[in-house]
Amino acid sequence: MGKSHMQQHSDQSDAWELLPLSPRGTHSSVDPLSGGGGRPKRTAEDYRTLWKTAIRQQILLLRMEKENQRLEEASRDELHIRKMKLSYQEVGLDSQELQALWEKKLTAPGRTTVRQDQEDLYRALCQGVPKSRRGEVWLLLCHQHRLSRRHTQRQQAADTPYRDLLKQLTAQQHAILVDLGRTFPNVEYFSAQLGAGQLSLYNLLKAYSLLDTEVGYCQGVSFVAGVLLLHMSEEQAFDTLKFLMYDLGIRRQYKPDMISLQIQMYQLSRLLHDYHRDLYNHLEEYEICPSLYAAPWFLTLFASQFPLGFVSRVFDFLFVQGTEVIFKVALCLLSNHQGEIVECDSFESIVDYLKTTLPSLTQVQMELTIAKVTEMDISKQLHAYEVEYHVLQDEVADGGATPNDSERLDKLEKTNVQLKKQNMELLEKLQAARQKIQTLETNVENFLSRESKLKHVIRTLEQERSAHQKTIERMRSCLPSDVLTDVEMTHIKTAAAAAPDAKAKACAKKP
Repeated sequence: MGKSHMQQHSDQSDAWELLPLSPRGTHSSVDPLSGGGGRPKRTAEDYRTLWKTAIRQQILLLRMEKENQRLEEASRDELHIRKMKLSYQEVGLDSQELQALWEKKLTAPGRTTVRQDQEDLYRALCQGVPKSRRGEVWLLLCHQHRLSRRHTQRQQAADTPYRDLLKQLTAQQHAILVDLGRTFPNVEYFSAQLGAGQLSLYNLLKAYSLLDTEVGYCQGVSFVAGVLLLHMSEEQAFDTLKFLMYDLGIRRQYKPDMISLQIQMYQLSRLLHDYHRDLYNHLEEYEICPSLYAAPWFLTLFASQFPLGFVSRVFDFLFVQGTEVIFKVALCLLSNHQGEIVECDSFESIVDYLKTTLPSLTQVQMELTIAKVTEMDISKQLHAYEVEYHVLQDEVADGGATPNDSERLDKLEKTNVQLKKQNMELLEKLQAARQKIQTLETNVENFLSRESKLKHVIRTLEQERSAHQKTIERMRSCLPSDVLTDVEMTHIKTAAAAAPDAKAKACAKKP
């Protein structure tokens, strides 16, 4: 009877521990499992139900704990990727005042539906953009641009959802895959073969090639897409790429006929002629036209050759001023390096300077270039040069050329386009080869460094060996002659005993 009572009391105590505690329960002196208080007595089935409930709750708690752990790891991974994306050096200072300025603009009510003061936005851009908020700022500028031109007629991109495009196949797949490793090979986010960066870049380029079948895929687009991916998600980058290509009209320079790019090269040449005549004459003397050095600047928006911090600042103004900012930056870069370019006295040295030395800008040079760009206005000149180009083309077309001359002109134009494409391909291959050479040089330097360390270790070991030999000699000199003789005899016996084993092992190794 006493034993049964104790067992029942123990069961009731265990069940009491499994029940959830309420704020009022701790102050009650009545046991809810006891027979008192008019409550029915608990049965074995009740206890089993309580145990099952407790087990289910425990399983739920374990699942919640694992899910929290997974979310924490995902958060750490996301933070690491974001840090990896924004590892470039910023141009300008990222102050608290700048952060507060953009925080106010990015959280303003109706920022995507109501036009903000454009001059105020431009002044804020001139002060700088925090790289941690740059993606948000670009999206804001896209919305503001569309609001200011909502009634303007322009070519619209197809409204196909990004995820639907990813489910389709593209004829440009091989070209895109080949160029993945060539796009920002020195940027950690894109350097891992078929890593997260390259996969996102592939998705973005594939989707755009399906959206815009006239342009399809061009290697220059991959650098533009890469810059966007460093600052925003895939879908945001896709929408922003559509904005750049269609709303700002950048897609014209990627069309197969390349007429827009030819016009841009003519405009840049005219700018040099009117504003920097000495530099223009020097380049003309060696027959160096803008397409030899500036075509990659326009096709990749400077992203293929210049530091990412500088490129990001160019993009800041691109969303406000369009392609005009590319001319401004190109003109500033050439004028800032005019002295060094004029000192080059051969075709090869000038081209090499423009392609390798000039893009290696210092922090001060980048800041001065951007400051100079913000003060320039060449919109009227660019428009005049474009009209001038078309007039010249019309004069050539209406110059009374015979049918044979027209055919020859068409053939020459086609040949010129093909040669320009070949030139671009060769320039891209040359750039890839130089990057490979840099990688090999880095590997050689690492090997030389390791060799130097190993030599140092060897010298240290030799010194230790010499010191040990001297110690042994001193110890021998301190030993009595009879003890020394015994030691030498022991050493001789040990060596003699080891010799047959060594011979046996040598024989065993022979076939």
